[in-house]
Amino acid sequence: MPDVRLASPQGKWILLTTILGSSMAMLDSTVVNVALPRIGHDLDASLAALQWTVNAYMVTLAGLILLGGSLGDRYGRRKVFTLGVVWFAAASMLCGFAPNPAVLIAARALQGIGGALLTPGSLALIQASFHRDDRSRAVGLWSGFGGIGAAVGPFLGGWLVAGPGWRWVFLLNVPLALLCVPVALRHVPESADDRAHGRFDILGAALGALALAFLTYALIEARTGSPAVVVSAVAGVAAAVAFVYVERHRSEPMLPPDIFASRQFTAVNLVTLCVYAAFGGFFFLTALQLQVVAGYSPLAAGTALLPTTALMLLFSSRSGALADRTGPRLPLTVGPLLCAAAMLLMLRVGEDADYLTDVLPALLVMGAGMVTLVAPLTATVLASVDTARAGLASGINNAAARAAGLVAVAALPLLAGMGPEAYRSAPAFDAAFDRAMPICAGVLVLGSALAFTLVRRPAPGCVRPECRQHGCVTAPPLETGGRG
Repeated sequence: MPDVRLASPQGKWILLTTILGSSMAMLDSTVVNVALPRIGHDLDASLAALQWTVNAYMVTLAGLILLGGSLGDRYGRRKVFTLGVVWFAAASMLCGFAPNPAVLIAARALQGIGGALLTPGSLALIQASFHRDDRSRAVGLWSGFGGIGAAVGPFLGGWLVAGPGWRWVFLLNVPLALLCVPVALRHVPESADDRAHGRFDILGAALGALALAFLTYALIEARTGSPAVVVSAVAGVAAAVAFVYVERHRSEPMLPPDIFASRQFTAVNLVTLCVYAAFGGFFFLTALQLQVVAGYSPLAAGTALLPTTALMLLFSSRSGALADRTGPRLPLTVGPLLCAAAMLLMLRVGEDADYLTDVLPALLVMGAGMVTLVAPLTATVLASVDTARAGLASGINNAAARAAGLVAVAALPLLAGMGPEAYRSAPAFDAAFDRAMPICAGVLVLGSALAFTLVRRPAPGCVRPECRQHGCVTAPPLETGGRG
């Protein structure tokens, strides 16, 4: 039984290690968007290359995150977490020294592999190390500090881009890793799950990642109309079909199809796909809109986005408590509608937009909507399956959110009619942005309708989230389901 106490020196070192590791991935998910215009200008990259700068990371992370958690359970959580930190830092260094868009995109894909190894391991190490009486407080501190990291990410990214340069957005991960790894090896006890057995579903993970990669390529390059787009689309559909076949016929699949026998679990994941597709498109385009059209500096654009994540960090735990009393249907219906309203308010953000009257109201409404829906979303996911499968359910939901975001980043510029050089022209980008926001709002309204129609109150006595505070905008919090 885990016996490390939070007040002990070892407990503090373990907490520091897990916060540093998870902060690397959280920071990276929020700071890169702010750096995109400078990356594009410095590397002479097209809009498609900027889309891939975001999506190459998301493809490997979303496709492999379930496998990463399983590897930690089998071979040792500290070992896999440490490997993930080293891998992530090495890929970050490659990103920082990338001489052209192709190298940057490849390095971002490698970063996603490291993220898939370290992201599930952070919370799993806390669950496996701390005494039962201290675990809840340790998780609270971990999620709180992680939320702070996500909240300051855009500000930090803007400061780095405006000062030392965009390459330091990636190189910052190297000193964090140099601090994290020795502490982990010295102070974090190794742990594994004795019940973990059987073969890893490597084929399923590979097919899932390939399906996402091929379909993403087809969406990003669709405007070219080349034969490669058709081939990629067909290959993506074939990989997706093969993935479903493999998962249905494996004795121990990565994504067990029978988990979707729960109508509540299926419903909440459909809502997740809608809301995080809209969020992915919104934050990708808004960081560009503020700089390309409104004329904000990278620092000003990063700072402008702070209110949304700050509201999530401050009020997500209260939102979860309120949803416990009202049931999830109301917040999962109202939250997306608030976010949809925020995206329509963003239509006021154009050339020389005033922050207080044009930008801030939209971001405050956006933050209120995300506060309303994110905590109940996670709670409903956990409550919709058996306790023993809570960690798996959370992992599937987290991967679904990331996959929805990457598809949105690939598809939204196409649907909005953005050309390959749109981010170099303020009028062209502004016109496309004005077409994109109503699309995002419509997807959110669809998510709200699905929640109102399909989501029901969970049964009493179900698993509750341990991550009460959350500031990440790219995916819901990842729960391990461990309560022992």
